[in-house]
Amino acid sequence: MIHWLYERALLRGIEVLPAHICFMITESDMEASQSKLNDVTRWCLSVNDFIAGKNTGGDAPYPAIKGITFHISTPDPTRLDTYLSMIRKVGDHARLHLHLGENTEVAGEGMDVCVAVGNSGREEIVCCIRRMAEDGISPETTCEQTFEEYLTFPYAPDLVIKTGGSHLTDFLIWQSVYSELFFSDVNWKYFRKIDFLRALRDYQARVRRFGK
Repeated sequence: MIHWLYERALLRGIEVLPAHICFMITESDMEASQSKLNDVTRWCLSVNDFIAGKNTGGDAPYPAIKGITFHISTPDPTRLDTYLSMIRKVGDHARLHLHLGENTEVAGEGMDVCVAVGNSGREEIVCCIRRMAEDGISPETTCEQTFEEYLTFPYAPDLVIKTGGSHLTDFLIWQSVYSELFFSDVNWKYFRKIDFLRALRDYQARVRRFGK
């Protein structure tokens, strides 16, 4: 009951939401808590529902979490094959984009949820350059917009969350240059909705400068 009351208090204080959130987890995190991806997805949906309920009757658009990315860091993506059935359950309540190497699976409807297994930012940039070369893009005509059109992951997260206190990976190294970073000492297995709401509250309290 106390946790529920605290959750409601945190929710009532949230007026600003990140449009896109990226969670960076590890292979060992996934092994320790296979269902957490589904839990976090449902938390995001419930936050959106709560905010929508607070804004009924208003004409102005209200904030909402529009997408989530989960990056699962692993040197060998095949080691996560045993967890794919659980990952695919995200598609039961959201639109899942599951990236496995060069392959992408899409399933479900609703809020976009991207799960990238083993992809690194450096690999993505190398692939971008390779595809641009294959398409005959000249250096003289290349700009940031051109490069971004070749990115595998066109998501620029407003908030990047890393649990367990370990360092970030290089995933979304280009896209997350202006992202707000939130490090939680709580391990992924024990990461609760309250911890997630605290991250949202922390995000709301920041003044974003986008490199200025």
